[in-house]
Amino acid sequence: MRSGSVKRPERVAVIGVGVIGASVGWNLSRHGAEVVFIDAGQPGEGVTNWSFSWVNASNKTARKSYFDLNVAGMAAHRELAGTIGPDSWWYPSGHLRWADDPAAEAKFLETAELLAGWDYRVEMYTGAEVRSRFEPALTMPDDVPVLFYPDEAWVHGRHLVGRLVGQAVASSAELRSGNAVCDIGTGADGSIRSVALSDGSRLDVDIVVNAAGPSASHVAGLVARRLPMRREPGVVTRIDCAQVPVHRAMHAPHIEIRPAGDTSVVLHSREIDARIDTGEDPGQLAGLLHELARHVVPELGNSRIAETRIVDRPIPADGWPSVGAVPSVPGYYEAVSHSGITLGPVIGRLLAWEILSGKRDGLLADFRPERFLS
Repeated sequence: MRSGSVKRPERVAVIGVGVIGASVGWNLSRHGAEVVFIDAGQPGEGVTNWSFSWVNASNKTARKSYFDLNVAGMAAHRELAGTIGPDSWWYPSGHLRWADDPAAEAKFLETAELLAGWDYRVEMYTGAEVRSRFEPALTMPDDVPVLFYPDEAWVHGRHLVGRLVGQAVASSAELRSGNAVCDIGTGADGSIRSVALSDGSRLDVDIVVNAAGPSASHVAGLVARRLPMRREPGVVTRIDCAQVPVHRAMHAPHIEIRPAGDTSVVLHSREIDARIDTGEDPGQLAGLLHELARHVVPELGNSRIAETRIVDRPIPADGWPSVGAVPSVPGYYEAVSHSGITLGPVIGRLLAWEILSGKRDGLLADFRPERFLS
């Protein structure tokens, strides 16, 4: 940001302190804005803490502009690690993907060819090579093709949020955790004037950033804004291990596995997500995830299920991010997106620039909030 070309809002309320809200607030704070972080729970302990937390663009090829935004997100993570330090949150160890049926294999090989054409780094190995070079604990056929994306990573989201919020608060930002937003006050011209919190307080603010994740539609409604959201729940399980047998994020057949930075492993599966509404409780779903993981990493059979959570992903109804100003409500901005782990740092930088300078970045052109009419 060019500090000489920005204006300084008197006060900005960032509602929702997951990775996106923390990134927006941190960027605003470091460029002189007075920031108030507001979260109904604790920073980083919502969806951010219950995500597969995979930083990538290889799974974002449905629209080139979305792919480009995610590539920018990956670069923003690397830049952020250099700025705030990588320890405890940044794990740039690459990503593995393979399949166990011809149709799925053909699809991901086709995607890899597309990505290579877009100058996205991808390497091909056999199962035997992967076991000898990367992950000796895996069970897979020797001749199965395995894709390795060396520039991808995973993130400890809660630790990243803690680092960003901590730095912002040290620079005079304010944190109001355990507080839901009950009302957003506007002036006669419809512009933002205040936010009322569940503890009974009311804060005078000039700007509101709606980064409330799954609750973003409710927050939008407080300014008579319609933000339709898709319901797409996901289940994530953490298992405790005496020794973590995997070293990077991977999409194995039917199951996603990654280390968690301590003595645990995170599991997720779209196939198990599809069973959330069938009546099975989280414990049963966790057992299914654990069983799928054991087939890929037999050592995980000796591990213990520690925690399981079902969360709603923050996805606008058309599947794309909603980021930027809403012209009908001066001072109101949205920062709502799935893949918040990948996109948090770049959305944080671009939206802070928009708030401070009034200028829109072309990377967000396809993802403006005004496509949803109020």
